[in-house]
Amino acid sequence: MRIYICIDLKTFYASVECVERNLNPFETNLVVADPSRGPGSICLAISPKMKMLGVKNRCRVYEIPKNIEYITAPPRMKKYIEYSTNIYGIYLKYFSKDDIHVYSIDEAFIDVTEYLKIYKKNALEIAKMVMKDILNTYGITATCGIGTNLYLAKIALDIVSKHSPTNIGMLTEATYKEKLWHHKPLTDFWQIGRGIERRLNRMHLYDMYDIAHSDYKRLYKEFGVNAEFLIDHSLGKETCTIKDIKNYKPKSTSVSNSQVLFKDYSFDDAKIVMIEMVEALSLQLIDENILTSEIHLYVGYSKDAIPASGASKRLPMPVNTYTELSKEYVSMYERIVNRYYPIRRIGLSLGRIEKVANEQLNIFENQQKKENERVLESTINHLKEKMGKNSIIRAMDLEENATAILRNKLIGGHNGGQ
Repeated sequence: MRIYICIDLKTFYASVECVERNLNPFETNLVVADPSRGPGSICLAISPKMKMLGVKNRCRVYEIPKNIEYITAPPRMKKYIEYSTNIYGIYLKYFSKDDIHVYSIDEAFIDVTEYLKIYKKNALEIAKMVMKDILNTYGITATCGIGTNLYLAKIALDIVSKHSPTNIGMLTEATYKEKLWHHKPLTDFWQIGRGIERRLNRMHLYDMYDIAHSDYKRLYKEFGVNAEFLIDHSLGKETCTIKDIKNYKPKSTSVSNSQVLFKDYSFDDAKIVMIEMVEALSLQLIDENILTSEIHLYVGYSKDAIPASGASKRLPMPVNTYTELSKEYVSMYERIVNRYYPIRRIGLSLGRIEKVANEQLNIFENQQKKENERVLESTINHLKEKMGKNSIIRAMDLEENATAILRNKLIGGHNGGQ
């Protein structure tokens, strides 16, 4: 039997901002949000003290009660990545990288099975040892879930640890059924969103006990192969291991780029933003020496006034240059996007990825011209890496509503900060 721990850095962004200010996050009202985006800005994190006051995480700034005084900290993604990297270094003090799976910037799974004998400690003691080191070294409070598989470790973290004075939850298949079979809502469980919950409720399934004792044929009819995960998880089972995750090789890959615009954009202004995004994708393809033969476009309108526009196209030949991709995307954009409604969301995706080495030449194309463009874009990439992403820009990037220059300063869609 294997034993896993799942460690989460509590209200990570907010805790980092408090530590940087020599403040206690459990005694400080602090919100991580970008004030330049106005009262509608989403709070990326709130301090534990704010949660105690009833403020919900990921709320909008205007939803915070007016009677609560708080510090607003603009997001600094570079700083959060720095802390996350340093805390990963703590994990490496105790465990091999082969036994660690980084799930997100503030969460990691660790297979501690072989370390029980090495440290002569049980899983609870090992968890406390690591959590104490994180707190003493960087001032960040961690929570932890312990389970006999990855799923149980995650559920122990997400649900059980919240009610534990030690911030540590523990689950086996037996205790999972005992404690959580009748737990509600279902959305508290890993990988069950509101949409899945509604579909389960329509089948008169309201908790994990109901799913475990339901007609599995009905589940497969409703959810297809994904029913297998629901059934296994309702029983507290999970066959995937960290070794399986590290050995996994996807059969196909895709490359994507999307953004939510800061304000409503007209048809023409949004087209400029889309072309900027096409360039970014093209440079990525060139840098990774890959091609695409399938493109996808998604455009969402302000306040969902009308249904989003979307389309896909299979290209006759694999491509990766800006000239080829922008031509296809502009044609698709002008064909499917409504000119009379303001635009707020744009998403691009490239599928059917393959290596340039596998490219089949087309006698009807000027291969030398195509290769010259790839060399040029490769040079642009090299200069951007060396001098910064904004060291070379196109004239369209200087348009009033273009976003590339600003986005080049962001990390993960947020201000990089210092």
